[in-house]
Amino acid sequence: MKAKHQRLSLALIALVAIIGAGLLAMSALKDQAAYFYTPSDAARDHVRPGVAVRLGGMVQKGSIRREADGVTIRFVVTDGAEAVPVRFKGIVPDLFKEDSGVVAEGRFEPGGGFVADNILAKHDERYMPPQMAGEMHRSESLKK
Repeated sequence: MKAKHQRLSLALIALVAIIGAGLLAMSALKDQAAYFYTPSDAARDHVRPGVAVRLGGMVQKGSIRREADGVTIRFVVTDGAEAVPVRFKGIVPDLFKEDSGVVAEGRFEPGGGFVADNILAKHDERYMPPQMAGEMHRSESLKK
């Protein structure tokens, strides 16, 4: 076999191996992918119950309810047009509050509710941790 044919054969084998590895990786990640939906997107796309997704929006004012067990919390995520009731069992982040952004990772229930496995609180670009804000105020007073 000529050297040119050997190089071509090696290049084709390498290409097939790379494509195969990519397909295997995508297949493995398929079950781990969590898509982001707003309540309006979820209503429009009819997200199947039991599929892992992320639900994002704002925590509706007056919707946070803590259950008697002390760890289960119920609230409503809204995007202004649609709203989805969410149930979460665990400790919520410090930034979690009414009228703030939230991303809940979990699954939709057959009745239309959402069961969250994880809660991610979002903040705006002006957010500063309270510890840093206190340090800045203290340093401002020292400069004077």
